[in-house]
Amino acid sequence: MKIISVVGARPQFIKLAILSKELRENHNEIIIHTGQHYDDNMSRYFFEEMQIAKPDYNLNIGSGSHGKQTAEMLIGLEDIFLHQKPDVVITFGDTNTTLATGLAATKLNIPVAHVEAGLRSHNREMPEEINRILTDHISDYLFAPTLTAMENIKIENLYGKPFLVGDVMYDSLLYYGKIAEQKSRILKNLKLKQKEYILLTLHRPYNVDNIQKLQNIFSALKQTKRFIVLPVHPRSRKMIESTNTIIPENISIIEPLGYLDFIFLQKHSEKIITDSGGIQKEAYLNGIPCITIRPETEWIETVKAGWNVLVGDKKDQLIENCLHFKPSHNRPRYFGDGNSSKKIISILESHL
Repeated sequence: MKIISVVGARPQFIKLAILSKELRENHNEIIIHTGQHYDDNMSRYFFEEMQIAKPDYNLNIGSGSHGKQTAEMLIGLEDIFLHQKPDVVITFGDTNTTLATGLAATKLNIPVAHVEAGLRSHNREMPEEINRILTDHISDYLFAPTLTAMENIKIENLYGKPFLVGDVMYDSLLYYGKIAEQKSRILKNLKLKQKEYILLTLHRPYNVDNIQKLQNIFSALKQTKRFIVLPVHPRSRKMIESTNTIIPENISIIEPLGYLDFIFLQKHSEKIITDSGGIQKEAYLNGIPCITIRPETEWIETVKAGWNVLVGDKKDQLIENCLHFKPSHNRPRYFGDGNSSKKIISILESHL
């Protein structure tokens, strides 16, 4: 088969990494990078570190409004699809890249496979929610990571064929986690001890673009007096610097990390505080208590299992859980068995 995989943002690189390794054993894969994440720390270093094949095409879209980004991607992707004539196009997750890929391919009657289909936060103010809903509705193959995702697909009576395959990020975490244990020196470099720090990530616009919310988060974390490490997202750094926001002494800001160092830092943290969907899931898979600075989540399984707590913008709840949150439940295997990539490829082979 000739398969085109389209990615543009950090979480998609992680999903692509292990699937691409499997695809290339027996199929012709072409990789397109839209350039949605263009910072080297968020893009090029991931390809090098995870040994993902260099993209065959890079659209170099860069930043911009949602409409502008999506429109420019549509134009670039359509030209490539017409030239390459793939048997199937694979799109990942819930970014503008995800939606543009699905739209460009389906308009040309090229089958679309959506990896991580069926997720719902039920918050339509999130751009990601709109992207995932629309992409699911135009995709031919819906590769769902969980039973909850499968139920969402059933409720919405989607056109495409749904398949419960598990989560490809679990595949990547298992594979690269072993490499990280051997290679990462991040704890030594940062002079950290295992389980003696909290890992913080922030990047959602409703947290970092609202200076009052951002300062409230930092104020709450200051009151905990816990040592916190923040690999700063470019979006967050821009807001911090433009508003002269004072960072509490107990928060150490570092540059964005490569995948190996980041998952190693996750695995050995005491807790994780985040507004990222993917990191909620990685925290669960690594057995790390997670505090989510959002009122909702697409990974509801992590909350049901008692390993993730949603605090929204409630300052007192953030402080309380930062100090005292401790899961008391087992971690059910919600996200598959680590063989999602093989299952996806097998399904595509049998149907195409």
